[in-house]
Amino acid sequence: MSLRDGEWAGTHLVMSGARVPTATSLGAWRDDLRAGVRNHLADFVRSDCLDRLAAANVDVAGDLLSGFLDGGKYVRSTFMYVGWLCGADENAAALRASASLELLHAFALIQDDVMDGSPLRRARPSAHVSFGRWHRDRGLAGSADRFGESAAILLGDLCLVWAEQMLRRSGVGQHALARVWPRYDDMRTELAIGQFSDLVNSSHTLPTLEEVLDVLRRKSGNYTVRRPLEIGAAMAGCDDAVIDALSGYGAAIGEAFQLRDDILGVFGTPSLTGKSAGTDMEERKATSVIVAAYELADGPLRDQLFDLMNRPHIDGDAADHWRNLIVASGAVQWIEQLIAERHTRALNFLDGVAIPDFARAALADMAVACTQRAA
Repeated sequence: MSLRDGEWAGTHLVMSGARVPTATSLGAWRDDLRAGVRNHLADFVRSDCLDRLAAANVDVAGDLLSGFLDGGKYVRSTFMYVGWLCGADENAAALRASASLELLHAFALIQDDVMDGSPLRRARPSAHVSFGRWHRDRGLAGSADRFGESAAILLGDLCLVWAEQMLRRSGVGQHALARVWPRYDDMRTELAIGQFSDLVNSSHTLPTLEEVLDVLRRKSGNYTVRRPLEIGAAMAGCDDAVIDALSGYGAAIGEAFQLRDDILGVFGTPSLTGKSAGTDMEERKATSVIVAAYELADGPLRDQLFDLMNRPHIDGDAADHWRNLIVASGAVQWIEQLIAERHTRALNFLDGVAIPDFARAALADMAVACTQRAA
C-alpha cells in the first residue's frame, strides 16, 4: 500500500530510524505524498463540490476546479504534513487535513489571476479566461470578460469555504483541530491583507525594497511555509519550542520561496513556470527583483529602468531590454544572495530543537526544493 491509498509506503521505515533518509528516498516520499494529496482532493471534489457546482448551470466550473487542483506542486500541504510529522506518526486523517490547504491555495491563485489580469496559470488558461470563453462561445448577453472575472471570483470564494470544510471533515480529532483554528485564521487574514498591500505596490509608485519584502513576508512567506508548518505542528501537539523553531524556519524559507518566484517572474521559462513570460514586467508589478534593480542601478541605468517602468506597453523587445538592465544592475545576484542567506538562516532555527530525524531531513529537503526550483 502507499500514500495514494491512504496507507504508507516503505518510507515509514526511514522515519523509524532504520536508516538515514537519502535525497532519493525523500524524493520518493514526496512523490507519494503528492499523490496522496491529489487523491484526497479528488475524492472531496467528487463528493462535496461537483454536484453543487452543477446547480450553477456553468458546466465548465467543475472541470476547471478539478484541473486546477490536479496540477499544483502541493507545497503548502507538504509543509503542513511535515509539521505534523514533527510531533506525530504518519496518519491518513492528517494527510487529508493537510490536503485541504490546496483548496485555500486555489482560492488565492484564482483571485490573484483576476487581480493581475494573468492569462495563464500552470500552462492553462486562467479561470477567468476560461469562464469568459464559455460565456462568449454561447453568445450570452453582457460582457464575456466581466462574466469571466465574476465567475472566477465566485469559484475562488467557494474554494475558500470548501478548504475549511475539508479540514473540519478530515477525521482529525476535535481537540487537535481546536489547536489549529487560531493560526488558520491568522493565515487567512495575513493573506488577504498582504493582497491589499500588493495591490497598491506597483512600479509606478515604486515602493522601497523593504516595503516590498514586508508584503512578501506577510502575503506569501507566512502563507506558503510558516503557517502551514505551525498548523501541522500544533495539530500534532508539538511544544512551543518546536513550533517556534518551525516558525523561524518557515518565515525564512517562505521569503526565499517568494524571492525565487520573483526571479522566475522575470526570467522564468513559460514551459516550466506555466505562466506568460515577463508578466511581472507587463503588469508593472513592483517585485523584489524589479525594485532591487532600480535601487542598485547607477544614474543612467536607473533612468532607462524608469523609462521602461512607465511605458504604456511592454512588447517583447522592451521586455528583453528590461531583463538586460536588471542583470546589469546586479539585482539578480543580490537577490540570489538573499535567498542563500535565508536558506542558511532557516536551517539554523532547527539546531538544538527536538525534531524526529525524518522530519528534520524532510525540512532540509524542502528548503532546497523551495529555494533552488526552476518553476
